[in-house]
Amino acid sequence: MKFPESFVWGAATASYQIEGAVDEDGRGPSIWDTFSRTPGNVAMGHTGDVACDHYHRYRSDVRLMRELGLKAYRFSVAWPRIQADGTGPANPKGLAFYDRLVDALLEAEISPYVTLYHWDLPQALEDRGGWPLRDTAYRFADYAVAVHDRLGDRVEHWTTLNEPWVSAFLGYGNGVHAPGRKDADDAERAAHHLLLAHGLAAGRLRELGARSLMLVVNSAPVLTPAQVNDPASVPGEADAAAVDRIHALLTRRFLDPVLRGRYPDEIRHEARDGDLEIISTPIDLVGINYYNPCVVQAAPGEPADLAWPGSEGIRFAAADAPTTAMGWPIVPDGLSRLLVRLSRDYPEVGFMVTENGAAFDDVVDGGRVHDDDRIAYLAEHLREVGHAIEAGADVRGYLVWSLLDNFEWAFGYDERFGLVHVDYATQARTPKDSALWYRDVIAGNGP
Repeated sequence: MKFPESFVWGAATASYQIEGAVDEDGRGPSIWDTFSRTPGNVAMGHTGDVACDHYHRYRSDVRLMRELGLKAYRFSVAWPRIQADGTGPANPKGLAFYDRLVDALLEAEISPYVTLYHWDLPQALEDRGGWPLRDTAYRFADYAVAVHDRLGDRVEHWTTLNEPWVSAFLGYGNGVHAPGRKDADDAERAAHHLLLAHGLAAGRLRELGARSLMLVVNSAPVLTPAQVNDPASVPGEADAAAVDRIHALLTRRFLDPVLRGRYPDEIRHEARDGDLEIISTPIDLVGINYYNPCVVQAAPGEPADLAWPGSEGIRFAAADAPTTAMGWPIVPDGLSRLLVRLSRDYPEVGFMVTENGAAFDDVVDGGRVHDDDRIAYLAEHLREVGHAIEAGADVRGYLVWSLLDNFEWAFGYDERFGLVHVDYATQARTPKDSALWYRDVIAGNGP
């Protein structure tokens, strides 16, 4: 399948997952430093202290990207590397690292896609209240300006937040992500303040001349068990209501305020006068991180899940589908269903697949990693992106998660998503067969 000539091909990473160097050059602690060092929070007691050592190896990693033919690289800036305590003057050494990285990418003819927040909140701001505290949104806007002041002359593509649902509801709702708090009200407040932070930062970046602004969400098609394998299945009234409610809690909670200037009726929030005007500052793209569908069914009497305030009477079900090493169901056409629906519901904005990939049990054998299962996964999902475009969805690009095997949050280093295998003991990089396959896909879709 041929993709449009302007289609963007790339890969993605996140700062805490690959950089390491957590105590170097003035970087302060983040909530993930604290969370991962607390026994019981992360598998095997793993931390991001070293990760992929990208902080020291970024030049060779960029050379590897160029060899694979990547046209775009989505990476995140570590807020505590720029402001150790989340406030005050920017740290020159922290900014200098990203300055060097951007220059190396541009020299390699790779477009940098900068994400300002991929979950590593400075611990000092969490100690003051974190995202449930309104002031954190204003501190984020200040930080965004500091980064743009240094990189804005060369970086065109800016993302404010990655997956605010995860930050709010896994961080403050069920506590399986940093900072590990369990309070439904705090999670709701965090969700609103993350959106406020997005709007404040987007407005200030636009004033400074940013050309392309994006918010990235972890959206998914919400399906009944029958719909997983039969898109034509028509759910009963109760199941249809469950589907609509979870879609509102997962996706419309963020996209309606940003793109329509209002919250869905299903959402509790604490918006003050003027907040929604700020939150709905115009953006250019919505990034979609897709891994699997969300499968639900009506279940009267079922209590709300800690990560889903407002989900009373709804049960989250398993999908009848093959799974990855993470146990995540593989439903490729869920991506096309999602992209077509979102393009229909929000025609005023373009979309980009900013994360898509899978963990499998990779083994290095004779200097190679034969990951046919990952190739099949990526090929099937790319075909669905193509089908979505044919159906009229405005999809501008596709970024594989992830460039490198890395610290996979609460799963530690046991789950490998990378196109490139990382030996954590030696930091040796080995491109997997999927990396070579992806290189050929990109080359086959060049201008």
